[in-house]
Amino acid sequence: MRRFLAVLLTLVAIFGAGWLSLRRPDIPFDTLESAYASPESQYLVLSDSEKIHYRDQGTPDGPVIVLVHGFSASLHTWEPWVRALGDEYRLISLDLPGHGLTRGFELDQMNVEGFGETITALTDALDVDRFTLVGSSMGGHTAWTYAVDHPDDIEALVLVAAAGWPPTDEELKEMPWMFKAMDYAAFRTIVRDLDNSAMIRSGLEASFVDQTPVTEDMVQRYVALNRAPGHRDAIMHIISESDETRFATPEQLSMLDMPVLVVHGTGDNLVPYAHGAAFADAIAGASLITYTDIGHLPQEEIARQSAGDLDMFLDGLELDQRTVTEETVLSLGE
Repeated sequence: MRRFLAVLLTLVAIFGAGWLSLRRPDIPFDTLESAYASPESQYLVLSDSEKIHYRDQGTPDGPVIVLVHGFSASLHTWEPWVRALGDEYRLISLDLPGHGLTRGFELDQMNVEGFGETITALTDALDVDRFTLVGSSMGGHTAWTYAVDHPDDIEALVLVAAAGWPPTDEELKEMPWMFKAMDYAAFRTIVRDLDNSAMIRSGLEASFVDQTPVTEDMVQRYVALNRAPGHRDAIMHIISESDETRFATPEQLSMLDMPVLVVHGTGDNLVPYAHGAAFADAIAGASLITYTDIGHLPQEEIARQSAGDLDMFLDGLELDQRTVTEETVLSLGE
C-alpha cells in the first residue's frame, strides 16, 4: 500500500510540475496594443470596462461594408480585403467581444446575439444606418442572425464559410475530443492557462490549403491575442455553449430578402462546403461562389480573387451559382 501511494504521489508530482511548466500568464492589453494595434485602430468605449477595438478605413463616403471575423480570430483577417477594396468602399472591421483588442465583456455576451449587439453599438456610434454585412465562419453565423433580426439595416449579406448550419449526426461524431471535453468545467480549469501554441498552429494550418499565409507572425499573433485578459475564458465558454447555439432553419432564412452572397471553399476543413451550399439553397435568390481547393479563409488565401468577386457582386453583376476553378485562381497569380 505504501509503495502504491509513493508511486501515486510521484506521478501527481510529475504531472503537477509539467502542468506548471506549461502554464502561460495573461498578456496585458497595453502590451498587446503596442504590438497589434495600428495607426487606424480606434476604440469605442461603452462603459468603464467595455471597449470595442475597430478600424474605419477606405473611402469615407463610399458604400459601407462591415467585416466580422471568426472564432478565435481578429479584425486582422480582413486586412487583405481592406487593401484591395479601400479605394471604392468604406470598410469597418471590429474585434468581437472575447477577441483581439476588444475587452471587458461578460461571458453571457459571448454568443451570436451578444456579438450582434456589439455590431449595433458600433454602427450606431458611427452613424451608419445601412451597410453590407460580411461575416467569416462564426462571424458569418453572427452575420446571418443579425440580418434576420435587423433586416432594415442590411443592404447586402455576404457569408464567407459561415457557421451555424445544423451539423449532421456524422459530423457531431467526428468533432475533435477537445471540443467535447470542454463541456466539463474541471477540464476547462485544467487546460485554461496551458500553452496552446501547437494547437493554434495546427488549427491555422488546417484552415488553409495553400500554407503560404501561415507565417510565424500570424501564429504568434493568434497565440498572443488569445492570452489577453479574459479571452481564454471567452473562447472556452463559446466552445462549451456550442450546443445552445442558434442554428439556421428554413423559416429563419426565408426572412432574408436582401441580396445574399455565399462564398465557400471545397477544401474547407473546419466548416464543410456542404453547409455553404445549404445556405445558398435555403436563401431565396442567394448567389453561391465555390472556390475549388481553397480552405476556410479565402479572404486571406486568395485575397485578390475573393475581394474582386465581392466587388463584382456589389456592383450588381450576375454571380449566381458561379464556380471559380483552380485554374482561374492560378491565372490570377494568387
